Amino acid sequence: MRALVKLGPDSNEFKLMDVPIPTINEDELLVSVKAIGVGIHDGYFFPENIQFPYPIGIEGSGIIEKAGKNFPGFMPGDRIAFVSMQQPKGGTYAEYAALGKKSLVVHIPPQMSFAQAAAIPVAGNTILKVYQALELKTGQSIFIAGASGAIGMFAIPLAVAKGCSVAASASKKNHDFLKSLGAEKAVDYHDTDWVEQVRQWRPDGVDAGIAIQPNTSSQSMDTVKDGGKIISVSGDRIEAHRNIRVVQLPYHIDVKDDLLDMFNKIAKKEMPLFIEHIFQFEDALKALTLKGSRHARGKSVIVLP
Repeated sequence: MRALVKLGPDSNEFKLMDVPIPTINEDELLVSVKAIGVGIHDGYFFPENIQFPYPIGIEGSGIIEKAGKNFPGFMPGDRIAFVSMQQPKGGTYAEYAALGKKSLVVHIPPQMSFAQAAAIPVAGNTILKVYQALELKTGQSIFIAGASGAIGMFAIPLAVAKGCSVAASASKKNHDFLKSLGAEKAVDYHDTDWVEQVRQWRPDGVDAGIAIQPNTSSQSMDTVKDGGKIISVSGDRIEAHRNIRVVQLPYHIDVKDDLLDMFNKIAKKEMPLFIEHIFQFEDALKALTLKGSRHARGKSVIVLP
């Protein structure tokens, strides 16, 4: 099969090449990959004890080719979206991918394309866990740092649906996009006074902050009121002050039912999904390089025949 691989443990080189199709056991699925979600970490987060060349990527959609008897609820021919959870047998930038029981796997609504489905699992799963942790209530306010990407694309409308008011940051060219998603206030992180701009919108501070972009947690905390909450999606280390509670992202909780609901709402056009770029598989390396620039709007995906 064709795959975009990392050539070696000490190499930063990626190459599209032929590699063997993964073999699966009775606890796994083999998927014919039809679309790949492009993620910022695809080029440098890998499982331990892997063999090179290693197909990269963790997110995608496709059709089940083979199903192990110990993987209930799925069968050959099913259309699925998935997060492979860093499979040692290889990732999703490939014509075939193996999924284990720790993988996140959901059925795709019949009216949803593979490209649409591949754009949802990682960002959707992440933001649903964020909101479980923050426990927002109707009438509260929230600030989202770096909200024009895939996670922000879902974070804003979900908060609005909860009855919350949203301020968000992105470059100025993306402000109309943020407002189209439901943000009341959009600020440019290039401005030296963007924290003050948020404070003008909510003089006492917002109830909660979400730092999506790296190195935004400290300033995001400055937008939060005394005794509020903040959570970092990027993994920034946060030193709490003013009785603000630093909330940890709860990786262990199961939000699969909520994720399925998100898929169905997007399929029915009741929730937005914006795909900025659709790349052919031959251009997978270009897609990976572009994502590394961190200047995306919405999500980019790669499609296979």
